[in-house]
Amino acid sequence: MRVTSVSADRIRSLAGVELDLDPRLTAIVGPNGAGKTNLIEAAYFGLTARSFRTGERRDLIPFGTGWARARIAVEADGGERHEFMSSISRDQGTRFNMDGAPIDRGEAAAHRPMVTVFSPDRLEIVKGPPAVRRAHLDTYIAARWPSRAEVRLRYGRALAQRNALISRIASERGDPSQLAVWNRQVAVSGAELTRTREAAVSELIEPYARAADDLGLEGDNQLSYRAGSTSDATELESGLEQRLEADLRLGRTGWGPHQDELRLEYRGRQLRRFGSQGQQRLGLLSLFFAERDALLDGGAAAPLMLLDDVMSELDRQRRQRLVDRLLEGGQAVVTAAESDLIPDSDQFTQVRIRDLLADSTEGAA
Repeated sequence: MRVTSVSADRIRSLAGVELDLDPRLTAIVGPNGAGKTNLIEAAYFGLTARSFRTGERRDLIPFGTGWARARIAVEADGGERHEFMSSISRDQGTRFNMDGAPIDRGEAAAHRPMVTVFSPDRLEIVKGPPAVRRAHLDTYIAARWPSRAEVRLRYGRALAQRNALISRIASERGDPSQLAVWNRQVAVSGAELTRTREAAVSELIEPYARAADDLGLEGDNQLSYRAGSTSDATELESGLEQRLEADLRLGRTGWGPHQDELRLEYRGRQLRRFGSQGQQRLGLLSLFFAERDALLDGGAAAPLMLLDDVMSELDRQRRQRLVDRLLEGGQAVVTAAESDLIPDSDQFTQVRIRDLLADSTEGAA
């Protein structure tokens, strides 16, 4: 499964820009501020109906206009083709279509590749709180095993109901006899979520270590999963009952997979606390490559990797290693301020952002 083209119409500074993607690697080169990041944001927005740069999607709409739109063409290995369209307007909000018909993001994930984005802001996956890494891991799980994508949603709904009941009981407005129902639902869905996350991380451990070493993060690199509770539903239910008094004091459920942690470690120390910025960047890239390798090994579609300004803090040797890695499988888009930052090769496509902008201007004339 691959993306064949990206069309950005009024996405920030872009108007009528179209880009055909190389099946393997497309390098977009141009000065800072020219629109390279906007273009890969358009690709992300078109496939997911979200932005990786802002939680307010109206920020994509150029000043003085009322809407923004991205269209993405996707082709499956068997030749099946789909067009995704995401738009945002100041009056009507967000629309997300596949082949002209509305579709929700969960259903769309089965017809498009997973999308991973590297940008300075995405270092939050390494540096940020555990919740960010849990969310990223669950996105990988949805791509690896689409049938298990609902597990996290079921757990989230059950947890929200139990927390609401805990709050009411604590304020003497709730019925404690109702807890047994929600304890059971939290336990069953939570144990399944824990088992799924454990299975996912176990597949990523070896490819993560290989990718980190290959990219030049030399030393002992480890990826590990620290469960916040237990993968046994009976034990989890019993634990919830035993911790009721503590939960009532806390005002919410304090035990369960919402406390899980995905740890990236370098030489026995957590990258999020002790790694340098360069080491954290390599750790994030290693995680992305581990996910790509595991997806390919498992027979799933490789992710579309969108790597923004990834070359600027890598030395020449690491830049070459990165390109070699990208060419091993899957599809990627890389941006760079200067062509000298992109290793020479006839195995991928390099385009200049100014040429794309010129083409869009001529098309509008």
